[in-house]
Amino acid sequence: MLMNFKFLAIYLFVLFTTILSLPVIADDGYRLWQRYDFVQDQAKRQAYLANLTGLVIEGNSPTLTVARQELVTGLAGLLGKPLRLTSLNTAGVLILGTPQNTSVIKNLNLAVKLTALGPEGFLILSAQVQGKKATVITANSDVGVLYGTFHFLKLLQTNQDITQLNISSAPKIQRRILNHWDNLDRTVERGYAGFSIWDWHKLPDYIDQRYIDYARANASIGINGTVLTNVNANALILTPQYLVKVKALADAFRPYGLKVYLTARFSAPVEMGGLKTADPLDAQVKTWWKNKAAEIYSYVPDFGGFLVKANSEGQPGPQNYGRSHADGANMLADAVAEKGGIVMWRAFVYDNKVPDDRAKQAYTEFKPLDGQFRKNVLVQVKNGPIDFQPREPFHPLFGAMPQTPLMMEFQITQEYLGQATNLVYQAPLYKETLDADTHVKGAGSTVAKVVDGSLHQYELTGMAGVANIGNDRNWTGHLFGQANWYCFGRLAWDHTLSSEKIADEWLRMTFTNEATFLNPINKMMRQSRETLVNYMTPLGLHHIMGYSHHYGPGPWIKDKQRADWTSVYYHKASPEGIGFDRTVTGSNALAQYAPGVQQQFGKPATCPEEFLLWFHHVKWDYKVKSGRSLWDELCQRYYRGAAEVGQMRQTWQAAQAYVDAERFNHVKMLLLIQEKEARWWRDACVLYFQTFAQRPIPAGLEKPSQTLDYYVKQDPKFVPGN
Repeated sequence: MLMNFKFLAIYLFVLFTTILSLPVIADDGYRLWQRYDFVQDQAKRQAYLANLTGLVIEGNSPTLTVARQELVTGLAGLLGKPLRLTSLNTAGVLILGTPQNTSVIKNLNLAVKLTALGPEGFLILSAQVQGKKATVITANSDVGVLYGTFHFLKLLQTNQDITQLNISSAPKIQRRILNHWDNLDRTVERGYAGFSIWDWHKLPDYIDQRYIDYARANASIGINGTVLTNVNANALILTPQYLVKVKALADAFRPYGLKVYLTARFSAPVEMGGLKTADPLDAQVKTWWKNKAAEIYSYVPDFGGFLVKANSEGQPGPQNYGRSHADGANMLADAVAEKGGIVMWRAFVYDNKVPDDRAKQAYTEFKPLDGQFRKNVLVQVKNGPIDFQPREPFHPLFGAMPQTPLMMEFQITQEYLGQATNLVYQAPLYKETLDADTHVKGAGSTVAKVVDGSLHQYELTGMAGVANIGNDRNWTGHLFGQANWYCFGRLAWDHTLSSEKIADEWLRMTFTNEATFLNPINKMMRQSRETLVNYMTPLGLHHIMGYSHHYGPGPWIKDKQRADWTSVYYHKASPEGIGFDRTVTGSNALAQYAPGVQQQFGKPATCPEEFLLWFHHVKWDYKVKSGRSLWDELCQRYYRGAAEVGQMRQTWQAAQAYVDAERFNHVKMLLLIQEKEARWWRDACVLYFQTFAQRPIPAGLEKPSQTLDYYVKQDPKFVPGN
């Protein structure tokens, strides 16, 4: 009988180690980049085992508890051996905690290093503790320790050396927040990954494991806030019926350092409070919001504050009562100030009654209000002056409001980037904006320095990302959409990171550490955004997508209820040329930028070609830098973009050996769809603009297989997220 048990034990051991050592394990993408699979490099694994003999943790807060759970789970998967709680008597222990809750860390005298890292930064050190080698993860707060824990696990996931660690890291931006455009009926505006992950019907009593895994994923990349509801707000979220549900989510998220924020519908005092007005200067309105804020804090003591979209696209706001954006923001800011709450007031405003270039309107409305906002107000500004286009110049407000903290708003969800059928890695887009030079204090005054507060000494800083998360099993619809969630978090923490570095991390954690996989796929990812720009909106074209749903090409769209909801408003194609003149001879939007930017962008000859048609109306025969005419270059860009998607498919096909069948086929099929869509964009746009240019498609480029009329009649139904 004993022999049978011994045989069974040996059999199970062999089976377990065989499964762990398989090069490719089926995966549906649910685990995101937190795939704690067995380390394949045997030498690395043995080195990790030698340096990780046990865990020392004295604190027992909810945050340290989840940090310990993450370590135990992660190391058991990575090393095939659980890390057990132990004492300091053995070499190779991992010590976790703060100087306040762990005596051995206090004795290491790390106060100077830790002071520089603020409340969320962390240290990971190889140290001698009581004469024995140890690894220390420490911070000024438990949440900092949690961030350090995730970073340490990443080192193992990416096959890094952990024998001589001396890592210090602190976020460059304070508020790193996801904006969910989720409605209470579980639809998601501009969402392409299924329905909302918030199941309001089952809350507060049913806490889905998905909520915990959502919080884990955000903590792993340093995201510390989430706005649960759509900026096109519903006042119901502020009622006790829903606040008890919000409380349940906040309680689940709190151990992971994730604060909850809500969108505030400006007309809520009228719609649900019974008041006759929502005038922000009315005493009764002020009292109503103060009482409402106090009620929210009674449910969620660490409530982060409000995000507000007002007087834009039909949303109510202070201008309904003759008041300014500052009046509205300050009223709400006063309501949450006592509890440390903030207000994020969106600058995405435009009025169809204003006969001016839409790109100018946010600057026109907000620049005069600089210095009039309360200290706990952030003005949240989109990365570009129109609306999350595949490529836009940086928003002119960045650098223009030195007395008002400006919060960056990026769109992670791919509303204008082919949505969830297209592989588009957005780190290059984010970096292009963050690294752009505003010139407001001379050369080197980058947008990143505005946003992180260093240029104007903002006391409050923030970066928001419109989430691409839904209830699809893989969270983001397209598997590579996960990389955009990941890169947003990483850049919000440290905007100096390169697109290549972030892609390398994500690929290693999501797929494999094999260089023959990493190098071509990393290159493909970094090129993917430029590829999309080429087959959608080359040379500075913008907002020529399908009407309303923004899916597919629609450069012919005109005669809608608003001129700036049409494509012809933006490209202004004519027999003479194409492009939007934003210089002094046109709308003069360029005047909203600093002189250094005006000088660079003011003439077609000096304007970077990627923004040529954004700022200039250019003749079809104008010679661009390649020596080709504008028309020929436009055609070449469209055809190049479509061809590059075909190359992306080939690159992915060559990586099949390194990816499990489920995820490989998922991406393979979507790349096939993307190639068809790229050709659709190419042919539709070239044929349409040809009606103005009256020039042939350059020799050597295949002719479209359909007529322009065919493409104009395409009318996709039930596009997701519309």
